[in-house]
Amino acid sequence: MSITATDVAVLDGAPAPEAPTRRARLRFLRGGKTRTGLLMLAFFVLLAVIGPWIAPYDPDAMSDQLLQPPSGAHWFGTTHTGQDVLSQILVGTRGVLIVGFVAAVIATVLSVLIGVSAGFLGGAVDEILSALANIFLVLPGLPLIIIVASFVPDTGDLLIAFAIALTSWAWGSRILRAQTLSLRRRDYVEAARATGESTWRIILFEIMPNLTAVIASGFVGTVIFAVLTEITLAFIGVADISHWNWGTVLFWAQSNQALAQGAWWWFVPAGLCIALLGTALALINFGIDEFVNPRLRTATGSSRKVKMRVGFTPVARKPLNGGHRPPGGDHRKHSSKEPRP
Repeated sequence: MSITATDVAVLDGAPAPEAPTRRARLRFLRGGKTRTGLLMLAFFVLLAVIGPWIAPYDPDAMSDQLLQPPSGAHWFGTTHTGQDVLSQILVGTRGVLIVGFVAAVIATVLSVLIGVSAGFLGGAVDEILSALANIFLVLPGLPLIIIVASFVPDTGDLLIAFAIALTSWAWGSRILRAQTLSLRRRDYVEAARATGESTWRIILFEIMPNLTAVIASGFVGTVIFAVLTEITLAFIGVADISHWNWGTVLFWAQSNQALAQGAWWWFVPAGLCIALLGTALALINFGIDEFVNPRLRTATGSSRKVKMRVGFTPVARKPLNGGHRPPGGDHRKHSSKEPRP
């Protein structure tokens, strides 16, 4: 039977089906961990942008208010030279985020270029790029950065970010290479080859969309590593201690024995900022894991959660008697003794 155009009823004003990409994006942002992490990260980004403008004092300015606890004039207290701790925290936030995100961008670009190219092209290209990644993988990152920073007179934020990126891209490239090797023989990739698509077009439009979650997770992890590395360099005095960041605040507090003097307000704010920023990035990373792995998600609109047994493979319980019901159809527990009349 043929169907004419008049036989099909068209509902005017019916909502169009939601695009899969939009649904996936909303599902990612709907997670509680993701929202919390993004809000916390947005707060620190805002401080990095407006922090130097809203700082109540010059972070280098000294006063006669020596080692004073938090007060109305100095919300986070003062140092042994009367410098305002709040101003140092606000001004130092920008440097922390610049190093973290610049290093993560450079390392992610290198890991994507080298890892995906090695996994997809294979052959001699794979061997050369894998050998290069293995060399950087065994290099000790922090000692190498310390050596570079010691020989360079002006260790600015961009130089530190570049040094961190060069020592942190290899692990991500190995992961992306392994993922690309598992994708290169999929049916849709073979179909793209059969239609005459170029190699780089296949990589960009067939391989890369399936690696987005892995790349995002690696980016967030690199930001955490870069932030902690920069703070460590400043804390041990390798970085430029005249340039304010949270590690510099901790360096001066430790150098002047703030803990022994009971000046908790000198080092606690910087430590809390480091912990909160790390928590924000970790929550975003957990949200990415839940988005990628459906078993980690909670049931939407239900209080029941997915239960997982860590370390054991779920196995269905074997039914009694090989799954056959005994004669009579009733599974009753019979006593060994006959009932008395």
